[in-house]
Amino acid sequence: MAWDDKAGKIWIDGNMVDWKDANIHVLSHVVHYGTGVFEGIRAYKNDKGVAVFRLKEHVQRLFDSAKIYKIDIPFTQEEIEEAILETVRVNNLDGCYIRPIVFRGYGELGVNPLNCPVNVVIAAWEWGSYLGEEGMANGVDIGVSSWRKPAPDTFPALAKCSANYMNSQLAKLEAIDNGFDEAIMLDYEGHVSEGSGENIFLVENGKLFTPSMSSSNLKGITRDSIMTVARDLGYEVVEEIISRERLYSADEVFFTGTAAEVTPIRSIDHRTIGIGRRGPISEKLQTAFFDIVEAKTEDKYNWLSYI
Repeated sequence: MAWDDKAGKIWIDGNMVDWKDANIHVLSHVVHYGTGVFEGIRAYKNDKGVAVFRLKEHVQRLFDSAKIYKIDIPFTQEEIEEAILETVRVNNLDGCYIRPIVFRGYGELGVNPLNCPVNVVIAAWEWGSYLGEEGMANGVDIGVSSWRKPAPDTFPALAKCSANYMNSQLAKLEAIDNGFDEAIMLDYEGHVSEGSGENIFLVENGKLFTPSMSSSNLKGITRDSIMTVARDLGYEVVEEIISRERLYSADEVFFTGTAAEVTPIRSIDHRTIGIGRRGPISEKLQTAFFDIVEAKTEDKYNWLSYI
């Protein structure tokens, strides 16, 4: 997407700044070492107004990521939650994507980050389906990447850290080079982990399977949402180690994520998955998810925070 420098305001360290003036110094620590943690959050327009999806859980994960990397956020969780709502409000946005990021700023360079200030930024903008509307309806074409997720004693996969996503970029670029829409990454032992920026589910004989948290994957909030909805719809959901070859023989495979929402996969490594388009269980879960965020059904999980 192309940015619009007149798009509106960005929240920086407690102040609203014009979009074009939201700058940092080129010697900021985050530029050189990737010392930032961030979140991806969506807000949805429905008949009741504009609601941010699972705001508290996203902000909690932001603080958890910062804690893992010893970054002390100079605001409370409640202050960040309100700042996110205010950013959407000030920019008069309906459905939008929200990006809070906490990073080590301009102070000094060197691997030790402790003498650099901690800055907090929140931006929001309109952003459609990450893998395209056609992909949401009919599925996307995926390739298993040659790049693997790091072992747990290298990078902490539970932290949504800027530096970690260089690994994801390699997989995404490889997928594009090979003509795929997205990549599936294996963990350090060769088991299925996740996409470059999405969690993954398989459907086998009416049951849902997703990689356990030992597979170097992010503890996705949309992942958790789909697991909750699926169980309420009567489906068994199993978290376990998943071998690569199970991807090819699965009845259905789909991605979940804030950006990807619920995106079905129609082929993997040029092998057709199931019926070669969105399967019936993927469609049911997709519909149930959007019925909640669009307020077509009761928000019985209290997932929506209205602006």
